[in-house]
Amino acid sequence: MNESDNHPDRSGLVLPILASAAIGAIAIGVGLYAAGRTPAESTAAAVPAIATEEYGRQLVAHTAELLGPDQTDPSRRLTDSRLNCASCHLSAGTEPGALTLLQTDEHYPRFSGRAGGMTDIEDRINECMQRSMNGRPLAMDSPEMIAIATYLRSLGAIYEATGTAQRQANDPPAFTTPKRAANLASGERVFDERCRICHGPDGQGLLAAEERRKGYLFPPLWGPDSFNNGAGLHRVLTAARFIKARMPLGEPTLSDDEAFDVAAFINSKPRPEMAGLERDYPDRALKPIDNPYGPFADDFPLEQHRFGPFQSIAAFYESQKRP
Repeated sequence: MNESDNHPDRSGLVLPILASAAIGAIAIGVGLYAAGRTPAESTAAAVPAIATEEYGRQLVAHTAELLGPDQTDPSRRLTDSRLNCASCHLSAGTEPGALTLLQTDEHYPRFSGRAGGMTDIEDRINECMQRSMNGRPLAMDSPEMIAIATYLRSLGAIYEATGTAQRQANDPPAFTTPKRAANLASGERVFDERCRICHGPDGQGLLAAEERRKGYLFPPLWGPDSFNNGAGLHRVLTAARFIKARMPLGEPTLSDDEAFDVAAFINSKPRPEMAGLERDYPDRALKPIDNPYGPFADDFPLEQHRFGPFQSIAAFYESQKRP
C-alpha cells in the first residue's frame, strides 16, 4: 500500500498537478524558440522527462506545424516539406508493424552502410530530417533533438509493458518481390483506383486544414512537399513493403504486384533532390539493390536498380560474398 492509499483525499490531486507541470514545461520548451532563444541558450535539463517525451511526440505528430516552412520564426523552419514524421510512422509510431517506432531503442546504436559507420538514434533522426522531411539536421543539444530522442526511447518501455496480443502487427502477409520489372502503367491504374481518393488525383495529398502550415491529413506522394530522392521510401522495394503492409489506409488489400507497380509509379514522379548523394554508402557493395542513385559496385543499369527486375542484381551480390 502506498501513501495515496492512506490519504484518498490527496490522490485526486496527483494527476492534475503532474499534468499541469507537464503542460507548463512543454510550453516553456516551445516558448524558448518563440521568444527567439537558440538551442545553445537552452537545454532540456530543466524540463521534466514526462514533458520532454510529450514534446517529442508532438514533434513527431505535428512536424509540419512545429518545424515546417510556414513557421513564423525563421530559425524554426527546419523542414522544406509539409510532411509529418507520422505521415509514415502511423499514430506517431505507436502502431506495431511496418515503420513502427516502438522498438527503435533496441536497434541502436548500429552500423549504417549508408553512413559508413556506427549510428545512434540521434543520427537516425537527422537522416530523416534531411531526407524524408527534406530539411536540415537538428542541433544535437537542441530541445527538439532531445525531445524526439527521449520520446523514441520511451516507446521501448511502452512496448515492453504491452501484452503479447497488443504487440502483434495487423499487417497482411509480407511483400514478396515479383520476378519482373515494375510496370508503371499498371502502377498508374492502381493509383487511380486505390490511392487517388486520399492522396489526390495529382498525388499532392489532402491538406489537414485551410492553413498549409498545419500540414496534410493525407500526405503528398511526390512534388515539392514530399520526401526527397535520398529518402528510404524513394527505394521501390522499401515503398512496396510499406504499401503492401499499410495501404490503402485501414484496408491493406493490395497484391504484391499491385504494391510493386504503384510504388514504382509513385517513385517515377518528380520530387525534391538531395545534394551529395554520391557520398552515401562509402562501401558501394553495401548499397541496397533497389537504390535509385549511383554509383554502384556493379554494371547493372540505373533503370534496373530503380524498377527491377531485381533477382539478377541480388544474385550478383550473393555471388560476391566470401564463404
